[in-house]
Amino acid sequence: MITPVLDQVSRSGGGRRSKSITNSKTGRYVDSVIPREKTTDLAFDATLRAAAPSQARRRKGTSSQNAMLIEGYDVREKVRETKVGNLIMFVLDASGSMAAEERMVATKGAVLSLLLDAYQRRDRVGMVVFRGKKAELVLPPTNSVELAQKLLTDLPTGGRTPLAHGLKLGLDTIKEYMWRDKHALPLLILVSDGKTNVSIKGGDPIEEAKGIAREIKAANIKSIAVDTEQGFITFRLVEQICTELKGTYLRLEELKSAPIVSAVKDSLVMKKRESDAM
Repeated sequence: MITPVLDQVSRSGGGRRSKSITNSKTGRYVDSVIPREKTTDLAFDATLRAAAPSQARRRKGTSSQNAMLIEGYDVREKVRETKVGNLIMFVLDASGSMAAEERMVATKGAVLSLLLDAYQRRDRVGMVVFRGKKAELVLPPTNSVELAQKLLTDLPTGGRTPLAHGLKLGLDTIKEYMWRDKHALPLLILVSDGKTNVSIKGGDPIEEAKGIAREIKAANIKSIAVDTEQGFITFRLVEQICTELKGTYLRLEELKSAPIVSAVKDSLVMKKRESDAM
């Protein structure tokens, strides 16, 4: 079927295409493609270029001289490029087993380096802390690095290790944020020695934590698990949880500024590519 497109069609203003772009399309127009389905974001210029070489042949069967004749296979759809925000959700173990000075110094140093990197990139950062019998959202997603830094500096430690609670609250906070901003790319960063000993529903605390880790993976949330366990005898529970998360696993001795920032960047780039492929 041949559809006439008038030369005088407006390319901006209150027309249907502008309204469609305003309502459902964002980002800079960078390229065009042949649409797989009916397009709602017509690349007008690319469509005209595709149709132009065939105009003389098409006009042989019509008396129209004031319109360009477009066939279905001429239609091109816009490819847009847009910047999306990242949400970095820290889930920090502040239990008694984390109280050793070198652990918290290394943990705070790495998190502070991430906060600075997030601030420079205008990412939002949230922080869940778990200790005692529960987890607490001490920092809802924000771009205030000063507030996050103050909370981290004054972070108390002690008590038992409700790891499953921390993962669950981190997951719930990300889901709530994503409900408001569906285009954000979330990343959960767990920092713990994995010695969980508090259950949510009365079951095995380790299995509960693994189950929530699988929920995080199923929600398509990228993750990094930083294992702070030290000593001659280690249980590698964080590594087991990281396996369920399908995340990036780091040891305490790798908790330096460059490796953790690089891991975050790699995780978010991978997430962005997966989102583009969907």
